[in-house]
Amino acid sequence: MKILIVLTSHDELGDTGRKTGFWLEELAAPYYRFKDAGAELVLASPRGGRPPLDPKSNEPDARTDQTRRFESDTEAMAALESTVRLDSVSAAEFDTVFYPGGHGPLWDLAEDEHSVRLIETTLRAGRPLALVCHAPGALRHVTGEDGNPLVRGRRVTGFTNSEEAAVGLTDVVPFLVEDQLEELGGVFSKVGDWEPYVVRDGLLLTGQNPASSGPAAEALLDLVAEVDGERA
Repeated sequence: MKILIVLTSHDELGDTGRKTGFWLEELAAPYYRFKDAGAELVLASPRGGRPPLDPKSNEPDARTDQTRRFESDTEAMAALESTVRLDSVSAAEFDTVFYPGGHGPLWDLAEDEHSVRLIETTLRAGRPLALVCHAPGALRHVTGEDGNPLVRGRRVTGFTNSEEAAVGLTDVVPFLVEDQLEELGGVFSKVGDWEPYVVRDGLLLTGQNPASSGPAAEALLDLVAEVDGERA
């Protein structure tokens, strides 16, 4: 099994002068779910090279056993140091795709034509795809084969308005994930702030927040196995 993990390259938190990027737990927890399942992993980002880490995701209260494992793993850190450029990726090479969050994707992946094409191509080829936390914002310009927004009529979740308010960034982000998905016609659902929650609709999986990243990765592995079983 070959899995593509797509990370943000954006590091500026609006005009606040603060830094953002990807959220470490949302990479580390899925990374080891996938690795421990025997998957081959490729990390990609719009600019390639070392993607920016949201510094808040590496503060003491945000660290987990998985983030500590990742930071002490020379192979994992080497992969992070040299992500491939997203425009060099062929969806056909991968069994599935996973998008970690962090605030960065709201600025770059949500508007990136290569990301849009990757998501559309993956799903239209009958391969599963998962996005967690802010990463469902990358569905903003993705369309289905009928030309309508991909999320229209689909069950989805993502970082909620109340979670964004809790971190004080409602007026900083370019759009609110919950509002955007609902405006596109998505059937948005959620649980309490910071509780793990994963929603499946066909081949599309979405997770609400950082705590949802590990469960979303496990659900994605199950979905890949299900798709492979149907093809066998």
